[in-house]
Amino acid sequence: MEFSPTENQELIAQTVRDFAQRSIRPQFMEWDEAQIFPVDVFKQLGELGLMGVLVPEQYGGAGLGYFEYVTAIQELARVCGSVGLSMAAHNSLCTGHILMFGNEDQKKRYLPKLASAEWIGAWGLTEANTGSDAMRMRCVARQDGDHWILNGAKNWITHGISGDVAVVLARTGELLDSHGITAFIVERGTPGFKAGKKENKLGMRASETAEMIFEDCRIHKDQILGKVGDGFVQAMKILDGGRISIAALSLGIAKGALDASLKYAQERQQFGQPISNFQAISFKLADMATQIEAAELLTMQAADLKNRGQKVTRQSAFAKYYASEVAVRCSTEAVQIFGGYGYTKDFPVEKFYRDSKLCTIGEGTSEIQKMVIARDLLKG
Repeated sequence: MEFSPTENQELIAQTVRDFAQRSIRPQFMEWDEAQIFPVDVFKQLGELGLMGVLVPEQYGGAGLGYFEYVTAIQELARVCGSVGLSMAAHNSLCTGHILMFGNEDQKKRYLPKLASAEWIGAWGLTEANTGSDAMRMRCVARQDGDHWILNGAKNWITHGISGDVAVVLARTGELLDSHGITAFIVERGTPGFKAGKKENKLGMRASETAEMIFEDCRIHKDQILGKVGDGFVQAMKILDGGRISIAALSLGIAKGALDASLKYAQERQQFGQPISNFQAISFKLADMATQIEAAELLTMQAADLKNRGQKVTRQSAFAKYYASEVAVRCSTEAVQIFGGYGYTKDFPVEKFYRDSKLCTIGEGTSEIQKMVIARDLLKG
């Protein structure tokens, strides 16, 4: 397998790198401290084509593939995991769901607005009581003529307050029936749809996470994605791609931690020499680099399969599981290399450390990834 960066990837990497240095780095700690979701930054990313990376040009998108998508997320996360996370969630979840399962009218109506970032997207699967046990969801929709009435709440939703449109999964059949869940497109401003509590998080603080609440929210049947009852099956396919997004996000965080550690280790003097001269430090750097290389190969393998339209469940779980754990390990080692300074907000590694942990939780915990891998292995 050959995963050397193409000219297109290198161009995207440089474009995103320049943008991140100019428009993200000067303010990312301010956003983090105050939990500010920087909407204007995402409007600018839309102008660069990064809010519709995978959307075909006919719907206003960039029409690129997963290699370019992974490259863009990594470069954003190298500077700020929050911006990388929100860009990834917008692309792979809300936009991706409409792209993969929407009819032509739905694609023409929503994809151009999402790809340009005129509208920010949200995706509602998780609930307070369910977490990984999505088939026990309590958010329900009952049919009323040509409409469906939604009642319930979704939790831990990226852009749950600021999202202009959401893809919402609701139970339309019996509890625990994998064909008893349906996906709806719900626009902000629809009566009965409102935002709830905003979470006060450890990391990824500039990526908005909040409740979405539905109280007798009336949705026309034209807003159903695919067929009634197909929502859960659709969601599992969307999460296959979403895992690649989180693997890329993890890689960016890990690379950012390594970048900072390499620079600091060569500048910091102890006992009359740079600390990089000490084996204890140089071996940490070697381990970080090796783990990042392995995680990147797994991620690009999954991206390659996705580009070719092949089954990616096991490979995306490999990538998400390993890369997210690598992000935590590398950011932990970065704090250790920085010592006391790594524990302060004057240096970037404490933020990489806080941000990295979400990667092992969001879009399926590490434990869920192992379940996915094991089931795929055991069914032959």
